[in-house]
This record gives sequence, structure tokens and C-alpha cells, in this order.
Amino acid sequence: MAQLIVRRLDPEVVAELRKRAARSGRSMEAEHREILRAVLRPGRGAKSLKELLLQMPAAGQDSDFARLRGKPRRARL
Repeated sequence: MAQLIVRRLDPEVVAELRKRAARSGRSMEAEHREILRAVLRPGRGAKSLKELLLQMPAAGQDSDFARLRGKPRRARL
């Protein structure tokens, strides 16, 4: 198998990779491989706006989001 060395990574990127690997129960190297596999997987392609909108759950009727009329109540800060 090929070997890939990535130099000069920001410490924040390394920290996030470490956290992500821990959440997945993998080593950092295995997590790195999985990220590359997921991003470069053939046929992945970006979804169209229509596909994204169709995936959204129903949020109710337009009337559920009607603006309230009248004087607004005071905010307690």
C-alpha cells in the first residue's frame, strides 16, 4: 500500500483529528484513512438543492410561523 505523509498541519487540525478518532474508536491514522475514503469515494457527488430540500423534515404549516401582532413583551436580561 502507498504511504502518505502530511507535514505542517495546524495543531488545531491535529487536535480535531484526535477527537474524531477517539469518538469513532479508531487510531488517528485509521481515522485519516476513513476521511480520505469518504471524501474521495467514487459516485459520492454533491447533492442538488432539490435533493437537499426533499430530505428536510416537514416543519409544519406556514401559519405555525405567523408573526405575532401587538406590543412585544419586555425582555428580562
